Amino acid sequence: MGNKEKGSKAERELYQMFIDSNYRAVRVAGSGTMEDADCDLIAGKKGKKFAIEVKSSKKPVKYISKKQIDNFMIFSEIFSLKPVIAVRFNRIGWYFLNPKDMEESDKNRVINLGVIKKSGKRFAQFFDGKLKKDKIIIEELEKNKKTPEYYDDIRDDIKDLNLEIQ
Repeated sequence: MGNKEKGSKAERELYQMFIDSNYRAVRVAGSGTMEDADCDLIAGKKGKKFAIEVKSSKKPVKYISKKQIDNFMIFSEIFSLKPVIAVRFNRIGWYFLNPKDMEESDKNRVINLGVIKKSGKRFAQFFDGKLKKDKIIIEELEKNKKTPEYYDDIRDDIKDLNLEIQ
């Protein structure tokens, strides 16, 4: 599966999360394939409107060009939408944050586990203001717990989250 297919799959997954949470949502035509598509999803319900840039990564870090973020912010402002970066890290799940909370490097904005720990929220927490971040992470880990090897495989990824796994 290529990067565009993985990105489309992540967009469809997130789209369904919005629908299941009683939001109205649309995928933006050309997202991931056209240079002029400035966001991936638009979602909302009464009193809440969001432009969402969707990213997924196998690694615990994701880089997005400053130009892409700048265009995304301009798009969001023109249409009076709240900008949201949605990132799905494999084995850790979905997190959501304001683009302003991303770290900066020379040519990119960066999302890593440190940024997620400081500013990232889960779906219900970000969009509906529910649940505490660490409680959600622990519940997710318990839900996916399989064997001691499972924890060995992700221990380094979650080390930055300051969780103890027994």
